[in-house]
Amino acid sequence: MRTFRWMIGFAVLSCWLMVVTACSPSSSQSRTIRLVEVTHSMFYAPQYVAIRKGFFKEQGLTVELTNGFGGDKTMTALLSGDADIVLVGAEAAVYVTARGASRPVVGIAQLTQTDGSFLVARNQTGPFRWSDLRGKSLLGQRKGGMPQMVSEYVQRLHGLKPHKDVKIIQNVDYKNLGNAFAAGTGDYVQLFEPVASKLEQEGKGRVVASFGKDSGRLPYTIYITSQSNLEQDPDTLLRFIRAVYQGQKWVQSHSVQEIAEVIAPEFPDTNRAVLEKVLQRYKEQQAWATDPIIDRQEYGHMMDIMRQAGELPGNVPYDTIVKMELAKKAMR
Repeated sequence: MRTFRWMIGFAVLSCWLMVVTACSPSSSQSRTIRLVEVTHSMFYAPQYVAIRKGFFKEQGLTVELTNGFGGDKTMTALLSGDADIVLVGAEAAVYVTARGASRPVVGIAQLTQTDGSFLVARNQTGPFRWSDLRGKSLLGQRKGGMPQMVSEYVQRLHGLKPHKDVKIIQNVDYKNLGNAFAAGTGDYVQLFEPVASKLEQEGKGRVVASFGKDSGRLPYTIYITSQSNLEQDPDTLLRFIRAVYQGQKWVQSHSVQEIAEVIAPEFPDTNRAVLEKVLQRYKEQQAWATDPIIDRQEYGHMMDIMRQAGELPGNVPYDTIVKMELAKKAMR
């Protein structure tokens, strides 16, 4: 009788282990994701939280993260097959789709929902108004990139004509903008963090406005993969999005200090005071998307910004490049 009971108990335990194993990522399901990000930035804090807190590992994934150093190089990595997923502006998917890319791409999740750049002034003393840019020079971003298009959109929003009312300097590389401004070029500069806060800390400029606050929400930075990858390996992509979503929820429910503690190893050359200041700015303007859904209306807003800038290469409907089935499933 005892033997019989033991056999039953063993059978129940075996069944339970099989169910648990089936519901959890196993070692045999473990995958390495080659992820290329357009730049390494505190703007992407939820992603680094997901890495550092082990959310990808919990999904049976190992993330090999590489800095793409710009949108063109990042998309080239995806199109050439050197990346499984890229984190880049949604406009990059619009460009390659409109130009008939031989390897169709799709957006599967969103990470940031506002522009992440700030306006830094050299000699601003009183309260800033966008009209203060009139007749002044602005060190701008790359032509055709979303930061530059957002800048021009915000200028128009406040009654300014870009390149006419405001002299926009665009012959300085992205990585050299902060140094060029500190050396005396331009009355204002459009910068991403932490360069903006570092200049402010050094007394070489003052952050006076946020392009993200004034331009509204749009699918600013999203995860893009190939259509073939979506069709052939949806399970891995689903697990990837689940981990991202965990990171998004974590930053929403934790303090700036707690976020800084987790992602500090990603930015060893940035002191904690600057790191926390940067994260506070992004948190206050709700720069991080609260979930992975790429919103249809926000996509339309992005297309309007591209159209106004004269950079829209053609009509690329939302459903052509945005695939939200996995994101919705990940949230369930």
